[in-house]
Amino acid sequence: MNKLLSRTKGFIFKQQTSILSSTMILAGMMLLSRIAGFLRYRILGGYFSPEELDIFYAAFRIPDLVFEILINGALSTTFIPFFIEYQKRKGEQSGIISSIINTVSILLMAFIVILVFLMPLLIPLIAPGFDKSQVQQLIVYSRILLLGQLPFLVLGNFLTAISQAKKSFLIPALAPILYNIAIIVCITLFSETLNLLAPILGVVAGAFVFFAIQLPVFYIAEFNYKPVLKHFKESMRFFRTAAPRILTIIVAQIDATVDLTLATLLGPGSYTVFYLAQRLQLLPVSVVGMAFGQASLPYLSDMYQEKKYREFKDIIVTSILNIFYFTIPAAAFLIITRTPMVRLFFGADKFDWNATVLTAVTLSYFAISLPLHAIYYFLTRCFYSIFDTKTPFYVSAVSIIFSATLSILFTLVFKLPVWSLALSFSITMSLRSLVLILLLYRKLGGFNILALTKSATKISIAVFNTTILTYFLMRLLDGLILDTTRTLNVFMLLTIGFTFYSVIFLFLSWLFGIKEMYILSKMFFKVRDYQKKIVEVYKGVEYGSE
Repeated sequence: MNKLLSRTKGFIFKQQTSILSSTMILAGMMLLSRIAGFLRYRILGGYFSPEELDIFYAAFRIPDLVFEILINGALSTTFIPFFIEYQKRKGEQSGIISSIINTVSILLMAFIVILVFLMPLLIPLIAPGFDKSQVQQLIVYSRILLLGQLPFLVLGNFLTAISQAKKSFLIPALAPILYNIAIIVCITLFSETLNLLAPILGVVAGAFVFFAIQLPVFYIAEFNYKPVLKHFKESMRFFRTAAPRILTIIVAQIDATVDLTLATLLGPGSYTVFYLAQRLQLLPVSVVGMAFGQASLPYLSDMYQEKKYREFKDIIVTSILNIFYFTIPAAAFLIITRTPMVRLFFGADKFDWNATVLTAVTLSYFAISLPLHAIYYFLTRCFYSIFDTKTPFYVSAVSIIFSATLSILFTLVFKLPVWSLALSFSITMSLRSLVLILLLYRKLGGFNILALTKSATKISIAVFNTTILTYFLMRLLDGLILDTTRTLNVFMLLTIGFTFYSVIFLFLSWLFGIKEMYILSKMFFKVRDYQKKIVEVYKGVEYGSE
């Protein structure tokens, strides 16, 4: 039994040695988490109408704003390089890192208290299209999320950052899955009695589970937390480094808030349509782009601090192309399957056909920028790994003015529906990523931009041909062969379409000599390696050995 526990512990807390293996774990767990999240959305659609869900999703706007500023602003990017830097100074690490954690926690609590009192003033500003009763509900739900959800999510993400700094990704990747499961359980058990309060309380319960499941991270990191507030010089350095990144996130959140605020003016259910379409587009972005970004930061930081500049440049080109190899076909597939995709994920009893069509159209406009959106997270990590948080901020600050102007023009001047907000997002995100590539190229003294352009063009040509063939196949299947009024047949249509798309794309990749396809063989052997390790963990049980 001791041997079994030791092997299990070794497997769970195993440190990764490459970006690919780290990305695979994060991508796999993110995929499971997103599936659980979409199951949550579908269940919500079965209990509540789009108009009711407007209130539920809008309740997250202010808590999400604070969360994004602290987590994506200070923890997920700035904290990891600092932890890596100070782990070489074991005597000081616990005190310095603990001081940073405690300072952020105190600021968080103070900020939460202020926001709780200001909520009656803030909610009418971010939801001008809601009536008085909706605003009152929104105030109550937002306060619950601020006080019950946010502290656990922030503390849990400190543990996530520490674990990722140690290149151990399994437990922090598992936490969001359990978070979604907790919400699903509460929706299923209590929605009929508590109405919208049930999923709100489920979010609070999920946040606690998210934090509690990661407490073993202290074991793998060999980190001794201390309730201290000292090492002010190092703490100030941390906040000075994080400040531009925090400002970048504030800018991005202002952009998101403008879009969501405008959505409340476009009629009942528009907020939900925009929110759900964006979440579906984020599935491939998170599974590929965010996973690459999170997994790459510790490796990029190590490489840069060890002055391996040539390898640093090579990994940038390779990583961007690997991301493109998955996200360019994903974008095209989302566009041609937008309606059955929305029906599968969100088409519950109270999510009607009009909402389905509008969500599908909005999704297709989001998908236009999917590949460049996915590499955005990797590009920003490249800047953060060399302790440059200012450049992404300046780019974001300029882009928000452009984005807000486009969104206002589309909705208030040209009177376009909610899909125009997605078009505005795609235009802005594409320009933002392209500018970051050019600035990174200049900052590093160049990298192999010719190889990047040539391979990206090959991938795009293969995707174009694959998409045309798949589109005609699905048109043939939809209605003529499969009765897609039934959810099971919608699933079959998407499965056949995805299988056909994958086979043709892989064949054309081989035909065109796209070397990025060989990442799949590397992933296959990594999966076999993990399968072997799982077998080794339980081998002792099978043979009755200790």
